Amino acid sequence: MASIGIPGLLLILTVALIVFGPSKLPQLGRAVGQTMREFKQSTAGLLDDDKKEEAKK
Repeated sequence: MASIGIPGLLLILTVALIVFGPSKLPQLGRAVGQTMREFKQSTAGLLDDDKKEEAKK
C-alpha cells in the first residue's frame, strides 16, 4: 500500500481549500471526524459481537 507523503497531502489540502473555500473547511473536517468516529464504533461493536459468539461456543 503506497503512502501519500507530505507533497501529496499538501496538494490535496490545497485543492480542498480552492474547492470548498476557507469558511467551509472546518465544517468539512468536523464531518469527516464524526464519520470516522462512528465507523470505528460500529466496527468495534461488530468485533465485540463476534468475540462474544465465539466465547459462547
